[in-house]
Amino acid sequence: MERRPDFLLVGAPKAGTTALHAALAQHPDVFTTTPKEPKYWLCDDAPPPAWRGPGDKHSQQEWVWRRDDYERLFEAAAPHQVRGESTPFYLWSRSAHRRIAEELPGVRLVAVVRDPIDRAYSNWMHLWCDGLEPEGDFERTIGLQEQRVRDGWAPFWRYVELGRYGAQLAHLYRHVDRDRVLLLRYRDLVDDPTGAVDRTCRFLGIREGQVGSVPQDNSRSFVAPGWRPALLGPAVRTGARLGQFGPPRLWRRASAPLTAALRGPRVVHRPRLDPAVRERLLPQFAEDVDLLCRVTGQDFSDWLSTADRGSFRERSAAG
Repeated sequence: MERRPDFLLVGAPKAGTTALHAALAQHPDVFTTTPKEPKYWLCDDAPPPAWRGPGDKHSQQEWVWRRDDYERLFEAAAPHQVRGESTPFYLWSRSAHRRIAEELPGVRLVAVVRDPIDRAYSNWMHLWCDGLEPEGDFERTIGLQEQRVRDGWAPFWRYVELGRYGAQLAHLYRHVDRDRVLLLRYRDLVDDPTGAVDRTCRFLGIREGQVGSVPQDNSRSFVAPGWRPALLGPAVRTGARLGQFGPPRLWRRASAPLTAALRGPRVVHRPRLDPAVRERLLPQFAEDVDLLCRVTGQDFSDWLSTADRGSFRERSAAG
């Protein structure tokens, strides 16, 4: 591949990769692709699987699976710029690990990880507030994951599986040298955003001090259960199914008033996750958190608490 990426932001979904991508896109020495998430290394030079969850077929139209199309994404990069793209599902995908290792032997990978329960809650909240998630109870959706996998729903619906970073990194390190992988924590982006960006710049071999701020992540205003999701949610999901038959930009324009009505006129912070719910979910992640500590040599035991840390917006404001 002649026009290849120099770096990939590989994950995890809802762990701050959008904010980091937006910050790096401001750097004069960085070229980032449009679309931000081409998903090429998930596809194996073939069309993506026919996922069947709400909105999956619509979103798959934007996957870049042809090699020539992927290479063209990097054509406009200046000679002095490092080229990169951000597909947070690469960390989750074992086949992507193998393909990246085989075809991009010099690429650098940046992974951002977040408390897996907070990440899962944010993932559910994202889809619920977009009107795509039909289940209004977060804990109940955890029990639906295996059935949804069997039914062919796309990876973004795998709330638990996407947060098992220990197993993901253990597999990645079997294919990619550790010195080519930078592991950041979500809290790094919240507590010291410019420091996290400068650390990434050092890792990529480009100038530090060129980015003054990190944009907020792509959080949604909370949609409370009630008449709005009951009435408008099914309309959004129906529209998303019909959207597969037209250009993605057409459905985005058509759906904007509907999703705005779904969210209502006021920006509402998501409610904190009940500590009792966290306590019940912790056993699903505890073994993998222990593996992550062993694989990375870092301490992630704070993730085993029952405290919800709040959204990016709340945490940034508190800092």
